[in-house]
Amino acid sequence: MTADASYDHIIIGGGAMGSATAWQLARAGRSVLLIERFAQLHAHGASHGASRNFNIAYTEPDYLDLVAEAGYLWRALEAETDTRVLDLVGLVNHGAGESEHHDELLHQHGFSATTLTPHEAQERWPGIRFDTRVTYTPDGGRLNPDRAIPALQAAAVRHDAEFRYDTAVRAIEVAADGQTVRVSTDDATYSAPSLVVTAGAWAHPLLDGLVALPPLRVTQEQPAHFALTTAGAADGAAALVGVDEATQTLWPGFNHLAASGDHRTDWWYSDVYGMLTPGEGVKAGWHGTGPVVDPDHRSYQPEPRQLAALQRYVREWLPGADPDRLVPVSCTYTTTPDEDFVVDRRGPIVVGAGFSGHGFKFTPAVGRMLADHALNADARPMPRFALSRFGL
Repeated sequence: MTADASYDHIIIGGGAMGSATAWQLARAGRSVLLIERFAQLHAHGASHGASRNFNIAYTEPDYLDLVAEAGYLWRALEAETDTRVLDLVGLVNHGAGESEHHDELLHQHGFSATTLTPHEAQERWPGIRFDTRVTYTPDGGRLNPDRAIPALQAAAVRHDAEFRYDTAVRAIEVAADGQTVRVSTDDATYSAPSLVVTAGAWAHPLLDGLVALPPLRVTQEQPAHFALTTAGAADGAAALVGVDEATQTLWPGFNHLAASGDHRTDWWYSDVYGMLTPGEGVKAGWHGTGPVVDPDHRSYQPEPRQLAALQRYVREWLPGADPDRLVPVSCTYTTTPDEDFVVDRRGPIVVGAGFSGHGFKFTPAVGRMLADHALNADARPMPRFALSRFGL
């Protein structure tokens, strides 16, 4: 089969990770084609909406190093595109599962952090209820995917990357010598020495028979935006949804962490995350507890019992939000068995998959790692992200 066009690299999947990889490869002077099944911005995967936590409060050193790199690269993207994507509104961790001496660990990795009593935290952030000590870092904050992804794509295009939207991949073929990959769509066939697959929930069907992957559990997650109450608005107006700077200071990003193995209630599904989304309200959600779905046949509707439990959580723990005035949000998680990512290479195919509901903050750093694998077949993966950890 003769290819219609050849590139140094082809990328399948134009969400956050694929777009970041295109940026890194194109700025390295390589010819890049990215193929995306859906429109430039869409709501069928994991990377959409106006807010994600820039959650730097990890306890694993390799994740802390990676999020530090990501913060640097987010700022580089902002400078290159004149687009604001990261707001450092701060981050609070609290709950029985919060690690002791977490602030000291963050300090060791170059981040600012302070431990507060529940009373101190309550006075500072009256929209959130606290009953344990609180770890606060001003270096955390909020990312805007609906700005970040077009910015990554625009930066890649400035370095001559090409994008094909609304284009489904019909076949992937690796040449007998393992040196070339051909990708076929309805209209054309393209070839390259390396292929990067960042297809989210569609990774398994695309790579079936080509790369052995671990089980990837695709779930439909259902956070929601809740309107502010007077406790959550700077001027005391219940209708305010968080567009002014004074209100933003009342709402850092937050993680409410249950103790490991804590089954104290029959309604608490998981750890809770959240943040203020300017113009939409306070976003809150359970982590990774949604129903397993086929990404091509989703309802996009909330699971009623989990939504009712989330409203109960807001009623009991977020006095600054109204549990009865809400707009559900639908997205997918694609989760590995250990909730760590897959960033690795097999032959000419590079895989970025299984970001397990906590990958977005790392996007530009993951793009750098995927680009490294695409540029160098001998690049060694981070052990945490290697396929070999599954015996593959």
